Amino acid sequence: MRCAIYGAGSLGTVLGAYMTKNGAQVDLINRNKAHVAALKEKGAHIRGTVDMTVPVNALTPDEMNGTYDVILLMTKQLLNPEVVTFLKPFLAEEGVIVTLQNGIPEPGIAEIVGKNRTMGCTVEWGASLDEPGVCTLTSDPESLSFHMGKMDGITDAQFNMVKDLLEKMCPVHFEENLIGARWSKLLINATYSGLGTVVGGCFGDVSEVKDARKVAVRCMKECIDVGHATGAEFVPVQGKDITKLFYYTNPIKRAFAEFLVPIAMKKHRAIVPSMLQDLRNGKPCEVDAINGVVCEWGRKCNVPTPINDKIVEIIKKIQSGELKAQASNIRFFDELL
Repeated sequence: MRCAIYGAGSLGTVLGAYMTKNGAQVDLINRNKAHVAALKEKGAHIRGTVDMTVPVNALTPDEMNGTYDVILLMTKQLLNPEVVTFLKPFLAEEGVIVTLQNGIPEPGIAEIVGKNRTMGCTVEWGASLDEPGVCTLTSDPESLSFHMGKMDGITDAQFNMVKDLLEKMCPVHFEENLIGARWSKLLINATYSGLGTVVGGCFGDVSEVKDARKVAVRCMKECIDVGHATGAEFVPVQGKDITKLFYYTNPIKRAFAEFLVPIAMKKHRAIVPSMLQDLRNGKPCEVDAINGVVCEWGRKCNVPTPINDKIVEIIKKIQSGELKAQASNIRFFDELL
């Protein structure tokens, strides 16, 4: 069986290192030639909450050949039409593309390769790419997990093949309610990645700072309201029912939600938002595929999303150079609270 991780940046390099260390044969593919060269020469160095260096098989896209039974897709979702079209000839006849991306990418991928070759997976941990070949795992090793679902036509054999691969790193939970899992992950990303990027910090700079925490619970409420309006049922995240914990209908419940935020996010407090990593590296970020999705569905369902609208506005100004990612940006939300 041939497996590839396409878009092996921070998350993909960590995953590839774990998979390789535990016996899987996997190609780590990335357009960043310096990163690929470092992986070839020195292996993948994973530090942070773990410390290991693993020899891996790394390639640039132009070095790909043959077909793969499993392609784990970890590029930015906004590039999917181009990327998935490029990958289609490299997918075996019974092969599957498994998207581990943010947002709700499965329908668009299925339009290109078919529902019977499309699977979705949410990643319940974080990492950063610090330098070529070196990544930091920012989540507690005991809190790592995947939640995976499949579209119509995916066989049990295909599902189990992918499950066995991902379990080389951490537990995989089957999600019959894939869209619900996507909305749960979208809520986490919209809130902590979105606001973390706004303030130029990690998840802990959102969950542990009083003013940011107040905005965070309002962002979560918007996401829940919009998700429910689409018909989605949010699934628990690592055993926590986020709608019960963080949804509020009165000031007392809102205060309790604010109290719970730092406790719930303790094991993931060191995660640096992927959007912030992109901006620091001079790359466009995928805010339109995260907070922008909440705003888009809010407009479709007539649900106001002022917090998410403001997050999108601020991040785009940071991206254009009009603003800096800094803690004082939280003041832009004062009039909305």
